This record gives sequence, C-alpha cells and structure tokens, in this order.
Amino acid sequence: FAEAGISLDGIGANNDHFRGKSGAFEAALTGIRNCIALGIRVSLRLTITRYNYQAIPEIFQLVETEGVDRVCFYHLAYSGRGSSLREEDINHAQTRSVVDRICEHTLGLYQRGLQKEILTVGNHADGVYLYLKLKKDNPQRADTILELLRTNGGNNSGIKIGAVDDRGDVHPDQFWWHYSLGNVQQRKFGDIWTDNTEPLLKGLKNRKGLLKGRCARCQYLDLCNGNLRVRAEAVFADVWAEDPACYLTNEEIGINP
Repeated sequence: FAEAGISLDGIGANNDHFRGKSGAFEAALTGIRNCIALGIRVSLRLTITRYNYQAIPEIFQLVETEGVDRVCFYHLAYSGRGSSLREEDINHAQTRSVVDRICEHTLGLYQRGLQKEILTVGNHADGVYLYLKLKKDNPQRADTILELLRTNGGNNSGIKIGAVDDRGDVHPDQFWWHYSLGNVQQRKFGDIWTDNTEPLLKGLKNRKGLLKGRCARCQYLDLCNGNLRVRAEAVFADVWAEDPACYLTNEEIGINP
C-alpha cells in the first residue's frame, strides 16, 4: 500500500456522535497505531463541518502525538439536488478562520522540524486565499505560488479527474455519484471520457464560458476554474452557477459593486 487513509470527524465523543457509533474514535485511533507500527504511511482525513471546525488544534496535536505523516482537511462537498448536507457546513467567516488555523499550525510544525504533509481539499478558493495572504507578507514567494496555481489550473473534475464506481459507472469526480457518464462494461473508458456529445462532460472540459454569477466575473478564474460544480448544482439546481462555498470577498476577486 502507498498509504492507509483513515477518516475522523472530530476528537473523542464528538467523532462518535457524528459517526453514530460509540467507540468509533478509539477504533480509528487503534487503526492509526496499528498501521504506523507496521510501517504503513497514514493519511488522516477529516471533513470540516459545524461539529468539528473548532477542533483544528486538537487534530494537529493528534497528528503530532501519533506520528501521522499526512492529513487532508476536506471542505464539505454537498452534492445532488436537495442535498441536506449543506446544513452541516460552516459559514464563510468560519471557513477563513479554519484555513488560517490550518496554516498557522502547519507553519508551527515546520518551524519545529516536523515535516508533515498538510492538504486542504475540495475548495479551490484556498489557493487564491493563500496567494493573497502571501502577496502582502512575502511578494516574491507569492509570485512562485501564482505560477504553481496557474500550472495546476484549479478544479479538474471531468478533465484530469474522474471516478469509476463498483458497478462500472463513470463519474466526473468522486462527488458526482448521482450522474453517470457511461459504463465501462458497455464502452471503453477512453471512449466515454472523450465523448464530446455528453453534455455535462463537454461543459466541464470547457466551462469558463458557461459559468455564471461571481465565478464568471472573478479575476482569478484561471486559478480556480470555477471551483466545485457539484456544490453549485446542489444549492442552485444549476451546474454553472457560482460555487456557494467560495469565501473570497468581491473586493478580493476584483468584482466592483
């Protein structure tokens, strides 16, 4: 195995409450310790919700204490029309605070010689936000970050990222389970993935002219590529609407009132 991914939704009883199972946290902790004892790299995965967003310091303490090498903080990706998951999300101010805390704790680890791999996932506004912060504090390094963000190109759902489920259905990414592009038992993956007659796939590959709202007017669209389209669909019933989880202000993204 390259690594073992182990999910947590908080610390202690908070995790158990969210998971709906007493002892779930201790079981996950045992799994972490067993993997590390066997020399298997552990990737800790946590989706940020209103139940755990204040537990960032405790998560970093666990990472340090248990010797976890990698941690992924996922922004909540509510998908499907009428998704109830949006109720579990945090607001924009809280999201900014969480990203700030993650950065502060990551820097703290590196300053103490503890090189951990820390990622935020599922909200490409993060890259722009960090670029803007560096632009104020370290302009030279900000230029390097800008080039890296341009090279990455932002969200790649339906472009460089896809997902195949256990039935063989192909999806634009791991959040689009409710939409199938085709099935590999009936057609080759390459034929499905390059089919320009499939409307969603065609749109995702050339989305910039389809985007609406703040996304269409954002000066950093080349860095973000419209963020997570599945969230826009869940909230606005429109795949090309603005991503409701973008926490950057109009001023930050160059939109005048």
